[in-house]
Amino acid sequence: MNLLDYLPGVPDFPKPGILFRDISPLLANPAAFKEAIAQLAALADTFDYTHILGIESRGFIFGSALAHHAHKGLALARKPNKLPLASHREFYGLEYGDDSLEIQQSTLPKDARVLLIDDVLATGGTLIAADKLLRSAGFSVCGAITLLEIGALNGSTLLNQNGIPNKSVLVS
Repeated sequence: MNLLDYLPGVPDFPKPGILFRDISPLLANPAAFKEAIAQLAALADTFDYTHILGIESRGFIFGSALAHHAHKGLALARKPNKLPLASHREFYGLEYGDDSLEIQQSTLPKDARVLLIDDVLATGGTLIAADKLLRSAGFSVCGAITLLEIGALNGSTLLNQNGIPNKSVLVS
């Protein structure tokens, strides 16, 4: 099964020059979603981790399914002002603007070894921000996995330069 068949590109969304990958067809097809989680699990098995950090919002979908599959704990990196308790925050730049991520201070145990997960690796800014967020909060990050890497944007290289081992199921 070619998972790229279930990830159509939408040009110029959310702004001109961006090719958005729509995960809706993959999620709507039980066999494709099951295969995506199986392939993400195979990548995750190469890391020594105790918890998964799903990055808002599409990382929540893959992170929760993988956490269930792997019997691991799940934490969520949220957009600003969505968490009710004291949280850590990290600001970062995107290819189309600025943003920040937060995690509640009480979510993970101090000895957590965290695997980052998101749907797409583009420039790497979001995953680097998640890594900085967790490290500044005192947690250990063992690596990052994504369903799809947009190879031309060199996000994997930037992650490696920042000391974040990473793997993707697909590279386009």
